[in-house]
Amino acid sequence: MDHRVKLLYIANLRLPTEKAYGIQIVKMCEAFALQGYDVVLAHPFRSNDIGDNVFSYYSVRRNFEVKRIWAPDFYFSGRFDKIAVNIKGIISALILCFYAITHKTDVIYSRDEWPLYFLSFLKNNLFFEAHRFSGLRSVFYKRFLRKKIKIVTISKNIKNRFLDAGFKDTDVLVAHDGVDLDSFDVGISKEGARNMVGLPQDARIVMYTGHLFPWKGADILGQAAKLVPESTFVFVGGTSVDIENFRNKFGQVKNILILGHKPYKDVPFFLKAADILVLPNSAKEKISVYTSPLKLFEYMASGRTIVASNLPSIREVLSENNSVLVEPDNPEELVREIRSIFSDPSLKNGLAKKAFEDVKNYTWERRAEKIREFI
Repeated sequence: MDHRVKLLYIANLRLPTEKAYGIQIVKMCEAFALQGYDVVLAHPFRSNDIGDNVFSYYSVRRNFEVKRIWAPDFYFSGRFDKIAVNIKGIISALILCFYAITHKTDVIYSRDEWPLYFLSFLKNNLFFEAHRFSGLRSVFYKRFLRKKIKIVTISKNIKNRFLDAGFKDTDVLVAHDGVDLDSFDVGISKEGARNMVGLPQDARIVMYTGHLFPWKGADILGQAAKLVPESTFVFVGGTSVDIENFRNKFGQVKNILILGHKPYKDVPFFLKAADILVLPNSAKEKISVYTSPLKLFEYMASGRTIVASNLPSIREVLSENNSVLVEPDNPEELVREIRSIFSDPSLKNGLAKKAFEDVKNYTWERRAEKIREFI
């Protein structure tokens, strides 16, 4: 670049957050800055139980600027809360747009449709990162197509949907999510990691990290755990409501440990403490066709054996060479493969090594470089 290009990343969401989108947004801002952009991350004010700032919570460099923009924050009780979320999302999108048009920037980048929709009437330097494709959002897609807004997708399946909607192949880039390899290079053994996070040394540990939503398949893994009493199944993550629901279902199963949400900086140590890491996504919801889970790349970077649902979006990264792929929503097959891995240590080690080699192609910096060339 001949000059420092100013990139405004609009995140019309709560930050920091225990949800994966926060990691992805902040890591990309850090990576864009490393690519030579002057980056500003703008997000609305939201009440937040997390007291840390973005930089300390996600352990990222202070190489970009964060602007928390005032916006009204309110809630309606019960079933009307979703209405409140949508209303305040539109209001904060307008406020973020005002910030965007009153501050000089060369590139405006977002994974949220509303801010880009409003800005499309005033700006041309817009880029949309799509994490799903929904017919309910066609009004946005039609506007983006008319205004020639370029699209970055996290999987080939999402790109194909945009191509079907009329976008040119050259205007849609596939950029899978990634991982910060340095964060997982913690220089600790499995035994040391177990001491650090308080897990038993002599256990065969099968682990899942992330949210406990039905489409994530955590319930399937919980059902599998009941059939493998000789192994310990550890669940890390989830919101308070989902953790409570999950405990109601599986809290009495003796070989299940439900540890709840942990700080992001501790996740590498939990993953290092495992023998097997499971990605049990369900095939019953459309989002599983599109998703490129962050934990997939974190699992690969941990150097542990991965068992994952055999879904098209996951097969874009995993294969039989670097993981064990199983039929989604099938706890019995999950059990068979988990037992098979424990009975064949050479298979376990070989798959883990191959996954670690392959994940080197999926760093945040490489992703930002690919997007920079697209921009």
